[in-house]
Amino acid sequence: MKSRDNLVRLKQFQVNEKKRQLQQLDAMIAEFDRMAAELDLQINNEEKKAGITDINHFAYPTFAKAARQRRDNLQNSKSDLVTQREAAETLLREAEVELEKAELLESRDSRNRDADGSRRAVIG
Repeated sequence: MKSRDNLVRLKQFQVNEKKRQLQQLDAMIAEFDRMAAELDLQINNEEKKAGITDINHFAYPTFAKAARQRRDNLQNSKSDLVTQREAAETLLREAEVELEKAELLESRDSRNRDADGSRRAVIG
């Protein structure tokens, strides 16, 4: 059954695509973590240099305020990516189940073809 072969290949492609998407999301999450950690270091350095750690103080460094805002934005974006990753994991599991079903159908069909071929050889 040629169509079953195509179905298995399609399902395998879908599984591979979902895995690639997960890897991409993981890489983006890791990059956001790295960038946020870098911003934390910059904030701490700026606060030490100014000697002010209270963000509500009138003389709190502007650069530190801006870096805090960027860091917070990164953390919000990371949170969104984690949510997307959870959804992608669910889709991957579903695609893997569909692939298993397609592979089972293919193996059943190949067994039936083999059985038909051996019966013809015995009869013929």
